[in-house]
Amino acid sequence: MEAATIPQRLVQLSIPQSDYRFVRSLSQKMGWTIRRKRKSGLELAMEDIAAGRIYHAKDAADLIQQCLQ
Repeated sequence: MEAATIPQRLVQLSIPQSDYRFVRSLSQKMGWTIRRKRKSGLELAMEDIAAGRIYHAKDAADLIQQCLQ
C-alpha cells in the first residue's frame, strides 16, 4: 500500500472570538490543523511601552525595593 501525500493549502481566517470554539471543533472533526500567530517578545514589549507598563529604577537596590512592594 502506497502512502499518498495530500496537497494542503494554507488559509487565514479572521473570525469573531465567539465562533472560535465552533471552528475549532469543526477542524478537529475534519482533521484540519489550526495554527495561531503568536506575538514575538519584541511585539509584546512594544505593546507594554504603548500601554505605559514600564518602570524606572536608579540602581539595582532601587529595582529590588520596587519588586518587593
